[in-house]
Amino acid sequence: MRNLTLCNVAKACGGKLFNCDMELNKEVSGVVLDSRQIEENFLFVATKGERVDGHDFISRVMEAGAAGVVCEREPDVVTGPYILVEDSFQALKDIAEFYREQLDIKIVGITGSVGKTSTKEFIASVLAEKYDVLKTEGNYNNEVGLPLTVLKIRGKHEVAVLEMGISDFGEMHRLSKVARPDICVLTNIGECHLENLKSREGILQAKTEIFDFMKEGGAVCANGDDDMLRRIEETRGIKPLYFGLDKSNRIYADEIENRGLFGSRAKIHIGDVEFAADIPLPGGHMVYNALAAACVGSLLGLNREEIRRGIGEVKPVGGRSHIIRLADRVIIDDCYNANPVSMCAALDLLSTALTRKVAVMGDMFELGENKEQMHAKVGEYAAGRGIDVIVCIGEISANMYDSARETLQKTGSKSAEVHYFAGKKEFMNSMPGILQKGDTILVKASHGMVFEEIVKALEEN
Repeated sequence: MRNLTLCNVAKACGGKLFNCDMELNKEVSGVVLDSRQIEENFLFVATKGERVDGHDFISRVMEAGAAGVVCEREPDVVTGPYILVEDSFQALKDIAEFYREQLDIKIVGITGSVGKTSTKEFIASVLAEKYDVLKTEGNYNNEVGLPLTVLKIRGKHEVAVLEMGISDFGEMHRLSKVARPDICVLTNIGECHLENLKSREGILQAKTEIFDFMKEGGAVCANGDDDMLRRIEETRGIKPLYFGLDKSNRIYADEIENRGLFGSRAKIHIGDVEFAADIPLPGGHMVYNALAAACVGSLLGLNREEIRRGIGEVKPVGGRSHIIRLADRVIIDDCYNANPVSMCAALDLLSTALTRKVAVMGDMFELGENKEQMHAKVGEYAAGRGIDVIVCIGEISANMYDSARETLQKTGSKSAEVHYFAGKKEFMNSMPGILQKGDTILVKASHGMVFEEIVKALEEN
């Protein structure tokens, strides 16, 4: 790893290097927090979690050939170099920030309320047509995951596509300081993390902290159909490149053909360039993700054929509108996370199914003081989308259930069923009496509801 020696690591994180008799200019080969991932010549950052303290594994990683350890207290048994710091998590960010400064690589930073992960997948797929790309894996988008992702960049990589997620003010500022993005992508400003950010204006303020450390001469790609993002006229002298469905955007799509669960097809316009693209992931919102990828691709020199091919090659991510086709049913696995905007988008997707439609929905977290009303709005929306069976699970989702029932009663609809369960186990016990062969079943809730267990039960039964 370029210039990442123990001496430079100590300087970068303001730590003190002890017991180092090795070559000071020898670069480490990797950086990890998990002792099980240690390899010879790796740097181990010992952090204290809620259940596990990395300091307890220092001897083990030294025996496995670690180049050194970053820690908050002196190891019980000193068998190799260690760097003493006040805060190991802060040290991780400092080390990643230093390493980022050594790299000659383009970094694309992606933020927004909804669609960050899918947008990341589209952008990475497009850029992979021309470059060697590193992208954020899993949920490594926070103040621990993002530095670890930056520290996975190697000399072969030409572009890194980083997802940047936050829930409070100041977090994006710190993430941007580590990532130093060349291109900032903003998907939308919806109603999520309102517990801390209070309003859409607050969300806009927090998300646009991504500009704080944008590289000189960088670029901004933003959803021009989002009323909040349209307020960004310029930042640091840079005017955003807007994408969307409205033809006033620099990059836009028209002639959209909805293929239901099989995705869509659209004509994409990038200035004077236009081409038809197959968008393999289902849902109208995926068109926006494809446009974001087209925007970034055009900035980094890809031609229309490379962009078209990259959009068509994108693959679904587990837990994110992942279509699972079984012999007797189809599951839309979208249980990674949820907020009102993404929940309604998922219901829109379910409504395109040609079979009986079942929505299994659970609590949405971090919505602040209006969480009951927001759940009620989702219930009302579900009742108006032609869903045949609406299942609401969880304490807050009782509001979703009540609203769905009231809406159906007002409209006089008698064909839809609405069920409520306090927990997912109660629902899973009742599944045989609710579900039928041939159903298309949406499973969606905030990650803390662990609805992956419902998906697994549906796959096995």
